[in-house]
Amino acid sequence: MYNYYQNMMFSGRFGWLYFFVLLDLILKGIALYKSAGRKQVVWFVALLLVNSMGILPTIYLVIHKDVFVGTSPKVVVKKSTKRKK
Repeated sequence: MYNYYQNMMFSGRFGWLYFFVLLDLILKGIALYKSAGRKQVVWFVALLLVNSMGILPTIYLVIHKDVFVGTSPKVVVKKSTKRKK
């Protein structure tokens, strides 16, 4: 009897569940890493505490996406117009 339920859990009916759990862990990890790197405490705590099955991490990653994957936002430094004498 135990083997029947164990085999049923890892086969067809629940196979999709493991896919979504893994996807949620990956998205949450990426979103937590990016929010911590940007020092966004509110987003970090929300992502850590709210279990939304990938919805909240996806929203965060879409809102705060960079132009190039894996880069931080560019900082523009203005050059001084004063000349040395």
